Amino acid sequence: MKVIMTGGGTGGHIYPAIAIADKLKERYPGSQILFVGTEHGLEKKIVPENGYPIEFITVAGFNRKNPLKNIEVMKKLSKGSKQAKQLIKAFDPDLVIGTGGYVCGPVVRAAHKAGVKTYTHEQNAFPGVTNKLLEKYVEKMFLGFPEAQKYFKHRKKHVICGNPVRSVFFNADRRASRRKLGFSEDDFILLVFGGSQGAGRINKAMLSVIEVLNGMENVQVCMATGTRYYDAILNELREERGVKLADNIHILEYISNMDEYLSASDLVISRSGALTVAEVTVCGKAAIFIPSPIVTGNHQYYNAKAVADHGGAVIIEEKDMDNEKLIAQIMKLKNDPQKIAEMSRRSKECAPMDAVEIICNNLDIQ
Repeated sequence: MKVIMTGGGTGGHIYPAIAIADKLKERYPGSQILFVGTEHGLEKKIVPENGYPIEFITVAGFNRKNPLKNIEVMKKLSKGSKQAKQLIKAFDPDLVIGTGGYVCGPVVRAAHKAGVKTYTHEQNAFPGVTNKLLEKYVEKMFLGFPEAQKYFKHRKKHVICGNPVRSVFFNADRRASRRKLGFSEDDFILLVFGGSQGAGRINKAMLSVIEVLNGMENVQVCMATGTRYYDAILNELREERGVKLADNIHILEYISNMDEYLSASDLVISRSGALTVAEVTVCGKAAIFIPSPIVTGNHQYYNAKAVADHGGAVIIEEKDMDNEKLIAQIMKLKNDPQKIAEMSRRSKECAPMDAVEIICNNLDIQ
């Protein structure tokens, strides 16, 4: 069996594709899986790191603010469509599965025109433009949230499955992860990240948090800034604020072994993209979600609300956030282990435990 996985731009599109690919390889050991992405997305790095080959096509998203730039976008789309057609012909897949991002458009359309069975997965409660356009070309549309159905037209194609999470998150062990990362069993570990590309507002708020927690006994702070923020954050802490970072503060550009950090942590502070919420809940972690206010349909708020309403998370919206409020919330939870334990249990109850199984069970595989 030959399968093309396509999706890219951010980790939220790439990691679900990897989770599906891993399950297909487990079920069908002799299968060949090829990823298709763009050279500008994170897939260029992440996919090979996870052991899969990848090919690239040219594509870009439409510019809503400056329509004149869409002339160049259309040129790239035309080129990408030709490249996708050539890839489909050369690889001759049995299935094509898209998981979001602009790259899915030309690949799924080219596959459909070639008579290949196609599928897509939409992670968010408010779907992206590409998946809405692709619905008519696919056999089935897998949905991370049932709320997304109202934005699509062909309900008979819909399969509500949750969001695919890689098996490493299900198998991660708290004690083993702490040992591997060099943390004590007695440490309170705060994990902070803003999605695969970082979040400037969260990073900024964490500067004051770090000042408070710097050197605090039995506390570890692990913070992934995102590559573009890393140098600026270190510079502001060390040069502008004069903070001499203690050994309990760990500032990273990017976390590739997120399964280990999540399983080791006690409390997570993060955005609430669909994949982030899925991974946090699979690991059963108490969370402070700070939804991005600039996403379409405010879908990150609703992703977070699903967990918060069940008691597994606290939501702080950016418009309501100040440094003191965040510090107070962190300290309140740190000093209440029973509350953390209860939130962790309730978080786990929100986890999409069988999303990958549902997807693979609904693929038309001969």
